[in-house]
Amino acid sequence: MKLDADIALAQRLADAAGAAIRPYFRTAVEVERKGDATPVSLADTAAEEAMRAILRAERPDDGILGEEFGASNTDARRQWVLDPIDGTAAFLAGRPIFGTLIALVADGFPVLGVIDQPILAERWVGVTGQPTTLNGKAIHCRHCPSLGAAVLATTGPHYFDSHQGEHFMALAAKTDHKRMVMGGDCYNYAMLATGQLDIVCEAGLKLHDFAALVPVIEGAGGTMADWNGDPLHAGSDGHVLALGDPARLDDVVEALACGH
Repeated sequence: MKLDADIALAQRLADAAGAAIRPYFRTAVEVERKGDATPVSLADTAAEEAMRAILRAERPDDGILGEEFGASNTDARRQWVLDPIDGTAAFLAGRPIFGTLIALVADGFPVLGVIDQPILAERWVGVTGQPTTLNGKAIHCRHCPSLGAAVLATTGPHYFDSHQGEHFMALAAKTDHKRMVMGGDCYNYAMLATGQLDIVCEAGLKLHDFAALVPVIEGAGGTMADWNGDPLHAGSDGHVLALGDPARLDDVVEALACGH
């Protein structure tokens, strides 16, 4: 079965990325700045190069979209979407809450996703129509009885512009904001899939930031959407919601709309 081979390949991509990343963790790794001032390290580029080499050899007809080296074979129906280190700031601070994101996107929609934390040896694998696993064991999001009981997470307020921030704070005010989590990047979504968080809300994300997350969250019984409640796909605008309990989606969308 083709999908089984794709899952095995994604696992090997994660292995290769982890092998490239681990030697740099908690070292004085060289850091550069991209055009948008975000940091990039030798670990980021080494991990993406390792994954691209495997894909070029084994899936030459598929496209590749990577955070560090852009897109190739963009007309292909199947695209491998790579973020070698999602959470580079956490990686550089020696915090093991970053992750390697690997997605297979078919006809614009994510069908396979991996979140790999190479320091803690944690790997979440999500596949359309299959239960999400953490290190091979099925996991599930938790039930959330009301928006007021929900634990909300986001990577940080500085990733919102003032307009987005107002909408986010309108949502936060309706949740259990005394337990709100700041920081975490892709690790927040992994924790949501594992039943530790209820909502993740972010803006300004690119396809490499969220494609791998969709199958992981949905395979664990959750849902992902944009801020209007619509499904995420390759053309989504980067306003991203993840919910462990799909029953809360309308509540979250309504709360976000209350921002001015």
